[in-house]
Amino acid sequence: MYKCKCITLDDTKKLAYKFANLVKNDGCFVNLFGEIGAGKTAFVKLVAEALGIKEKVTSPSFVILNEYHSASIPVYHFDLYRLEHAGIKTITDELREYSEGKKITFVEWAEFSQGELPFERIEINVTYADDDSRIYEFKSVGEKNKKIIEGLKN
Repeated sequence: MYKCKCITLDDTKKLAYKFANLVKNDGCFVNLFGEIGAGKTAFVKLVAEALGIKEKVTSPSFVILNEYHSASIPVYHFDLYRLEHAGIKTITDELREYSEGKKITFVEWAEFSQGELPFERIEINVTYADDDSRIYEFKSVGEKNKKIIEGLKN
């Protein structure tokens, strides 16, 4: 596990750029957890910027999935907030498909997946600190992504 406190937006940008550098070649599947406004989408936007995504990166809250193909690796950004249990079941196979191969897939509100997301993943929990800064906690689930977590520590 890796934990980082980001006091300013610049701190978050440095963290996102470091993360992007670690995932840009092989990709990864990322579950994002945190309250509304905690900084999940902001982190995704900054990672996309670091990867060279040219399109405007927005929250997929109303469309479920945004796709970005203008960088050297595709980025997929899901938001499960508006899906109910039956809705999650309809996209489970699609989510598994987006976990394979060289791509980066972000899933916001992953807690609504009810355990249906791929085993090999990175979980990022974003929380508010008392001073209005953000705490980012990164955890590898499975062996595949442990090197990314180790890279964040250096």
